[in-house]
Amino acid sequence: MQFLLLMHVNPAVWDALTEFERKEVMSGHAPFVEKIKASGEMISTVVLADPSESAVARTRGGVPVVTDGPYLEAKEFLGGYYLVECESRERALELAGMIPDARVEGLGIEVRPVIYQDAPGS
Repeated sequence: MQFLLLMHVNPAVWDALTEFERKEVMSGHAPFVEKIKASGEMISTVVLADPSESAVARTRGGVPVVTDGPYLEAKEFLGGYYLVECESRERALELAGMIPDARVEGLGIEVRPVIYQDAPGS
């Protein structure tokens, strides 16, 4: 089964961390990636830019409209994800708990099953 392990960022929580704590979270991803690559569970990972660099595309009255910035004002935003393949939801939750962000009070990893994926070239 495939699962998306979604990392949500809360700027207030992140800014409250010390520089050491932020570096510890960031540097903790490399060993996690190595571990899930070695186990064969890693499919891919993506880290997203800050929402201030995003744009939103909508169609209104048949006309495309593009605005800068995130879609909604929110306390949290999607910071990135890991796409993994593992034998069960329990294992996906175990992997999510290994992601350094999961250890930070106020942050968490959303675990969501993938029900459809269209691979390149298919």
